Amino acid sequence: MDQRLKLGFLASNNGSSARGIVNAIRGGELAADASLLVSNNRKAPALDWAANLGLPALAIPTQADPDAADARLAEEMAAHGVDLIVMSGYLRKLGPATLRRYRGRILNIHPGPLPAFGGHGMYGRRVHEAVIAAKAPESGVCIHLVDEEYDRGPVIARRSVPVEPGDTAETLEARVTGVEPEFFVATLRRIASGELALPDASVNG
Repeated sequence: MDQRLKLGFLASNNGSSARGIVNAIRGGELAADASLLVSNNRKAPALDWAANLGLPALAIPTQADPDAADARLAEEMAAHGVDLIVMSGYLRKLGPATLRRYRGRILNIHPGPLPAFGGHGMYGRRVHEAVIAAKAPESGVCIHLVDEEYDRGPVIARRSVPVEPGDTAETLEARVTGVEPEFFVATLRRIASGELALPDASVNG
């Protein structure tokens, strides 16, 4: 029997992966509950989207007091019963309180092969520009665990995306972005079924 995942989402802008995952939950394609969405950006479209669905949503800005924001983020996720956090275009490093409480239970999707096209500053179109510049034969998406450094945590799932002749960063981005939501849902389904075991299966308090 599938474990019913209790998901929390982090998004700085649109939250595309969160949207795809919540749609899959509502369509009966994923055994999970969407418990909370948090953004560091008070104007993030993801907040309005969540509110319109009745999904609890909070803005927790990080710039003024990162430590307090980190502590509140960890507390709110726990208070809403979250056991697995999905990063959906969240463009801030997570702090020690959140990382400690959810060690091994925070997932991010990266729009290019890791570790070759990851690290600080490597997000969005910059990744696709780097793949094109390197003349790589293929790109892909990687879902990895999140730790203290950008894109360094262990990769738990990969899917290749071909680089076609004549591709630009824009056309490659469109192809990769088109794969991401379904791939994230498929990976979460494997976690829920027990087919894919996370390295640390317990939530640390």
